[in-house]
Amino acid sequence: MVTFLPTRPGRLADVPSFERAIGGAESNVLCALAATGHTTRWVSRVGADGFGDHLLETIAAHGVDVTSVGRDPARPTGIYFRTAADRATDAHEVAYYRSGSAASAMTTDNTDLPAARAARVLHLSGITAALSPSCLSLLQDLTAPHPARPFISFDVNHRPGLWPHKNAPQVLLDLARRADLVFVGEDEAEETWGITGGPEAIRAALPEPTTLVVKQGAQGATLFERQPRTNDSERVTGAVQAPTAGQPHAHEPAHVTGAAQAPVAGQLGTDESAQVRVATQAPAAGVSRADVRGCVGGCPPAAVGASTGPASRETDSAPFRGRTPPGAPPTHPHTPGARPAPEGTAGPDTTTFVPSPHVTVVSPIGAGDAFAAGFLSATLRGLPPKARLRHGHLMAAAALTTPGDLGIPPTRHHADHLAALDDDTWGRLRLAPGWTQAPDGADEEVRTT
Repeated sequence: MVTFLPTRPGRLADVPSFERAIGGAESNVLCALAATGHTTRWVSRVGADGFGDHLLETIAAHGVDVTSVGRDPARPTGIYFRTAADRATDAHEVAYYRSGSAASAMTTDNTDLPAARAARVLHLSGITAALSPSCLSLLQDLTAPHPARPFISFDVNHRPGLWPHKNAPQVLLDLARRADLVFVGEDEAEETWGITGGPEAIRAALPEPTTLVVKQGAQGATLFERQPRTNDSERVTGAVQAPTAGQPHAHEPAHVTGAAQAPVAGQLGTDESAQVRVATQAPAAGVSRADVRGCVGGCPPAAVGASTGPASRETDSAPFRGRTPPGAPPTHPHTPGARPAPEGTAGPDTTTFVPSPHVTVVSPIGAGDAFAAGFLSATLRGLPPKARLRHGHLMAAAALTTPGDLGIPPTRHHADHLAALDDDTWGRLRLAPGWTQAPDGADEEVRTT
């Protein structure tokens, strides 16, 4: 969707002018992935209007393939206005104009489902489910048991102002329980589901996903990852296992698909190029795909649809354990959305906490999407848990230090350099506006005092 950013702080009633930009959870993720070297495709719908033209042109300029985006001649492109204040404060205002938009009219009939399911990973957002009953049905269909269902990444993204009814908490909980990887904020879980008691309490309420990431704001983030037992490959499971860090298989493609505001799609081939697709709402809810060439701090190497060609940058291969290449028959039944496996069949969780670096915040909008992109990118590269969380934090910091939804991400080398710091040095990082444009690895890139 098109976002209008205020030119100065204050109430919407007092701001005299706004600057046009693009926004949307999925599109933010896809654009970040493309900026870090991934080939992405967005599958969605926008209006046949000037705002739709702007979205397609701008998102394409970020390196995202928009050829699968439909144009609706009868419905407008969604837009929204917001104030400069933090979303968590009472001073923050958002005015959505998305009712009846082209994206809100997305259905299983007018969306390219085969393209979405062709990816290894599909990234979805709870915002899409809030747009309309047909959008909710679309997400339920994409996350339902299906022979071609990819690995599902789901960001809860609860936006109370978008939901026309009061059953949002249950709807979001059901969608999260059908996913393989879930992102949720600690404060978000309390607001949405009334869960208190920290990350462990959230994990207790969401035992189904193989991987759960609980974002804790300036404090950090906690990763829960269930370890499969040796006989897991012989049983029907409700979650696709994530890539095993340090165990890449260069000849096994890795795809990610997602429903989100921006698309990312891609697949990893024998040349280690990767693609990512995402079904998103941004700029209208949709599906995207991206070709992950070299994951740099923020994109899931998942692919939806055909590859757009080999990567031009150095690439990585990090397939998903237990998954087969697109088009190949599954090695065992796959039943996404299943409830927890019977007692004794599921392995224990590995829990990892990584503190956030100190950041000079310009605007918090878009930080959650950037974190998801960074974590997904590192996951597809097969990096270990601590590195995945650090890459998420670094991508979030890139968004936090810019006024819009999309920040300029660090290069892969730069992000890898910072993610590899020892714990003491990491704890002293001070990231200020412009930090991503410092020379790779330069001592002056950040303050560590």
